[in-house]
Amino acid sequence: METKEILLELRKQKNLTQDELADRVFVTRQAVSKWESGESVPNTETLKILSKLFDVSINTLLGSPRKLICQCCGMPLDDSSISKEPDGAFNEEFCKWCYADGDFAYKDMDVLIGFLAEHMSNENWPKEHAEAYFKENIPKLNYWNKKSS
Repeated sequence: METKEILLELRKQKNLTQDELADRVFVTRQAVSKWESGESVPNTETLKILSKLFDVSINTLLGSPRKLICQCCGMPLDDSSISKEPDGAFNEEFCKWCYADGDFAYKDMDVLIGFLAEHMSNENWPKEHAEAYFKENIPKLNYWNKKSS
């Protein structure tokens, strides 16, 4: 879906008129009309407000152009698994299990790798293989790169 369709659908789900949505995000009704017709898209600050209002990520508002993965554990992200900041804003870098309320659950990479290997292994992917995979890939994620710098 395109941004125009997503915004129209979300507005209708909330039973809002274009005027009501415009009032809530501090723009004109004409701006909302232009978004919904595809003539323009909301600016970054407005996208943040819309994200909070509709409780969806900015990535979702933009039609999911990026495939998001948690930069701590590598899990694919969608709106149900993306973490939130203490103020309720989505944090599109991390899953809700690695980062919640402004705090990281994993501060030690070996602890995370042990947890993932234990819980992700199965009869087709033995624990040793899972552990080797995570040891190779987890250090490449932004969270761990920043910690080692």
